[in-house]
This record gives sequence, C-alpha cells and structure tokens, in this order.
Amino acid sequence: MLSILTLIAGLVVLVFAGDYLVRGAVALAEKLCIDPLIIGLTIVAFGTSAPELFVSLQAAFDGVSGIAIGNVVGSNIANVLLVLGAPALLMTINCREDGIGKSLAVMIGMTVVLMAMMAFGSLSRLDGAILLSMIVLYLGWQIRTARSGDAVEVHDYHDDVPEVPQETWKTALFIVGGLIGLPIGAWLTVEGASHLARMLGASETVIGLTIVAIGTSLPELVTSVMAAWRRSAAVAIGNVVGSNIFNMGLILGGTAVILPLDVDSRIVSIDMWVMLAASLLVVALAHWNVPIKKLGGAAMLAVFTAYILSVF
Repeated sequence: MLSILTLIAGLVVLVFAGDYLVRGAVALAEKLCIDPLIIGLTIVAFGTSAPELFVSLQAAFDGVSGIAIGNVVGSNIANVLLVLGAPALLMTINCREDGIGKSLAVMIGMTVVLMAMMAFGSLSRLDGAILLSMIVLYLGWQIRTARSGDAVEVHDYHDDVPEVPQETWKTALFIVGGLIGLPIGAWLTVEGASHLARMLGASETVIGLTIVAIGTSLPELVTSVMAAWRRSAAVAIGNVVGSNIFNMGLILGGTAVILPLDVDSRIVSIDMWVMLAASLLVVALAHWNVPIKKLGGAAMLAVFTAYILSVF
C-alpha cells in the first residue's frame, strides 16, 4: 500500500510541478519578449516533456533502465491509442492537419533508428547524441518552416497553457516550484514503481511500460478529453506526433547522453514493434484523412487495454 501511495503521490507532484514550470517559463519568455513561435515550439514542448524527462533521468541514476525506457515506449503507445482514442468517444477527431506530413516522416524515421539502436541491447552516449541531434534538427526545421509561412499552421500555445502568471514574483515562484517539484515527484515515482514491481513480482520494464507511462501521459490525456468534452477545440493529431518525437529525441536521447541505458529484451522483441505499429496507425489516419469516430475510439481503447493486460 505504501508503494502504491508513493507512486500516486509522485505522479501527482509531477503533473502539478510540470504544469507550474511550463506556465512560469512561458511567462518569463513573454517578459523577455521572446518570439511567440519559439515559445510554442520549444519552451512549451520541452516543458510538457519535463515529467517524463525527470522520471527517466531518476530511473537511470537509480540503475533501473527498464523504467527509463519503458516510460518512453509506453508513453508513445499511450499517446496514440489512449490520448486519441478516449476523446473520440466524446467527439469525432479530425485527422487532417496541414503540414504534418514531414513530422510524420520524422516520427517514423526516429522510431526505426531507435529500434536499430536498441537491437544491440543498450543505448550508448553516442546513440543519445544522435537522438538529441535529430530533435535539434527537427526543431530548427519547424521554426524555419513556420517563419517562411509554408503550409504550416502555428499552434497557439495559449490554448495549452492557460492562466500564465503576470506578476514577476509569481512567475519566479512557478519556475522555482516546478524545478523543485519535478525531481521530488520523479524520485517518488521511481521509488514507488520499483517497490511495486518487486511486490508484484514484475520487472521494472513492465511497470515503466504501464503504470508509469500512463501516469506521465495523464496531462495530455486530460487536456484532450476536456477539449472534446467542451467541444471548444479540435484534438490535434500533431500534438501526439510532436510528443512522440520529443519523447524519443529529448527524453531518451538526453538520458542516454548522461547515463547509458541497458535495454530489456522484451522491449526489443515486442514493445518497440507495438510502438511502431501505433506510429504507422497515426500515419495512415493522417494520410488518408480518416476521422476517428466513437467506434474507432472504442477499438483503439480496446487494443490499448489488451496490450496492457498482455504486458503483465
């Protein structure tokens, strides 16, 4: 029971700390008159990936690579099947999005590269550096394309980051609170997940792929479900694609650069293939502009549930 409470507490702290850090960082960027395009494509994207990043780093430092890698792989699967599937039960999700084609290609390309790296049984510092360079090149392309006005709709970050603090003291409080809360939440999450794995007789990889991955994907899930519930905004498939790219490039790449990671054989033989299949599903939906309706959403949730059960 203590392990479960520790894990839940860690995930709650991660969600709130990540939210406060993003809001504080955006407020600071606006005060410094940073280009809104840069804020949306970098600061918000990095900030929303902060919970996963801190969890993976903490897991790597604790020597539980299974949680670090399982967190990313499981999150990428959940982003497609859960984050797109759940809101489809409330409203039809339109999969047409201008300028998403190249991002889809980058996502598939990074997935294949990551699979090739993991086939050797580990992610080295060189592997991490390659993944990080890919995310930097991707961001550079995004910024250049958006500035040139070439068929890319720049997403207004205010839709995802409401109630940005205006007062300087509150901005500082949000940033400091987020930076303090994230490592605390990550430590609690990894500690709780590790103890829970030992208690259940499951591997850290299994816990990372399921409980931790779903927990760190909760902000995206809540945002997409609430948007569908209010019917005030479309659930953007581009957000899922961008999140998956950042998970592979920033989180796994950054973690591997700091500490090389050992890869569980089940990740190589099963879970990476599931992640690739989920990514190809997004490509198919976007390419043929297939809307996700209630039946499609229910099917995606059923597949996700079956996958989670199969992991255990």
